[in-house]
Amino acid sequence: MVQTEAVAPGAAFKPNFVEADGFRIRYLEAGQGQPLVWFHGAGGLALSRAHDLLAEHYRVLAFEAPGFGQSAANERSASIPELAATMAEAIRGVGLQRYSLWGTSFGGRLALWTALHTPESIDALVLEAPAAIVPEGGRPPTGSPEELRQRLFHHPERQTDWQPAPPEIREKQGRLLMRLGNPSREETEQKLSTLNVPTLVIFGTEDRMIPPEMGRVYREKMPNCQYVLVYDAGHEAGADRPEAFSSLVSDFLERHEAFIVNQKSSLLYP
Repeated sequence: MVQTEAVAPGAAFKPNFVEADGFRIRYLEAGQGQPLVWFHGAGGLALSRAHDLLAEHYRVLAFEAPGFGQSAANERSASIPELAATMAEAIRGVGLQRYSLWGTSFGGRLALWTALHTPESIDALVLEAPAAIVPEGGRPPTGSPEELRQRLFHHPERQTDWQPAPPEIREKQGRLLMRLGNPSREETEQKLSTLNVPTLVIFGTEDRMIPPEMGRVYREKMPNCQYVLVYDAGHEAGADRPEAFSSLVSDFLERHEAFIVNQKSSLLYP
């Protein structure tokens, strides 16, 4: 039997750049069909097999927020709503007028405020372990790369391609994250009640960054929100359980509120 070499996640994604709000913003793209925009977490742009699976059905565009990765230090964006306005301009810059938006952790916070900025452009919103609302005293992801790996993934042994950003990039991103901060919980919850777009909030049952029960807040405050737990997954649910995650997201993007009755099985992503 001939053994084929494993392909790294995201290998099919091609890089490009868009000018927006004075920034040169990198994005990776793969697939065809309805557009699905993704915002990364606080560690930066890193693709998983979930992105590859979703790109089999959608045109997936993964944007790198200015100040992350190899981009120049972002000394301008002063708040999450301000950065969200920049990202909305970047999405328009690649020619998208209507799209679905998916954000992970910090990217979930950014996606939420982008949707608040341009709700008329959003077909559906997917918030994966969003960091828009966090409990008091929550500990940010600090420490060694190995500690970070253990906190991000319930099955870190499966993440053979995952590597943290180099120290100098983590320091640059950390300065930006500190300056951006997070709008107050009171302000965020007030805004949630005004956002009437189909929304899916996903947490892994084994999330060690943000308690999964925080998802109930979004469901209670948002007028059109579904909340689902992915079993045996950590903070990066899409990376931990890519097949279950991509099936869940695809079903939601196709059917919005009706997705909860799964087309294939009555057993939801065990």
